[in-house]
Amino acid sequence: MTQPVYDRIALIGLGLIASSMAHAIRRGNLAGEITGYARSEATRETARRINLCDRISDTAADAVEDADLVVLCVPVGAMGPVMEEIAPKLKPGATVSDVGSVKRHVIEAVQPHIPQGVHFVPAHPLAGTEHSGPEAGFAELYDNRWCLLVPVEGTDPDAVERLRTLWEGMGANVDEMDADHHDLVLAVTSHAPHLIAYTMVGVADDLRRVTDSEVIKYSAAGFRDFTRIAASDPIMWRDVFLTNKDATLEILGRFTEELFALQRAIRTGDGEHLHDYFTRTRAIRRGIIEAGQDTAAPNFGRGTKS
Repeated sequence: MTQPVYDRIALIGLGLIASSMAHAIRRGNLAGEITGYARSEATRETARRINLCDRISDTAADAVEDADLVVLCVPVGAMGPVMEEIAPKLKPGATVSDVGSVKRHVIEAVQPHIPQGVHFVPAHPLAGTEHSGPEAGFAELYDNRWCLLVPVEGTDPDAVERLRTLWEGMGANVDEMDADHHDLVLAVTSHAPHLIAYTMVGVADDLRRVTDSEVIKYSAAGFRDFTRIAASDPIMWRDVFLTNKDATLEILGRFTEELFALQRAIRTGDGEHLHDYFTRTRAIRRGIIEAGQDTAAPNFGRGTKS
């Protein structure tokens, strides 16, 4: 049997990402004990009912006591206050990490509250579905997905390596990245696409000449993909856009320029421009498939809920 990577892991926030972590940690025998905390009493009761963790605490401070690894799985806007709350209860030598999709803001909000002798290794698993809550998690969520580690300056290399071992044990591929570059990359690959998806679904909702029943009944694959993305947790995405403002606005500016060029090509009948553009973008799709980051399976190959 595999030796646990950490004796005790505390998950603060018990949504899709944390619940999937709990299942994957148990699958790989990666921790001696998993403790958990969620702000909502209803969420805590659900987590207890499904035995998500070995122990569910009624306070975040209680959940992190004696933990070797604490993972902040709350919206990025809440990470600073949560970190301030749990800081006095962290034991020396423990590691604090997170799963937020914005890194510069998280570092600026969390690092000032990290006690002396506690390691801080920000992280971001690039995985998810449109579902949320403790019952949404499944052990396979991270299999062959990427987890980016974003160590701050002066981080203990052993703490980084230990966290890498955990994520690899949960099935993920692991890479390291600078915080600002991470936020730009994610603005391209996740944040701007989500905003565009929200916008397109909003356009369909506002276009009264197309009825709701027609939108639902005749949805082609492209619009279905938009609705899947737009069904994501609104609190999480509100915080993402407010905390990764500069990078997202830069990418949206580029998107607007490209969109205007395509509008012009359609208006003027420039089929050659459209064909060349679609050929170039098609190659990116092939690259994603060849890299094993998508499949033809339902739910983008991420398995089923466990």
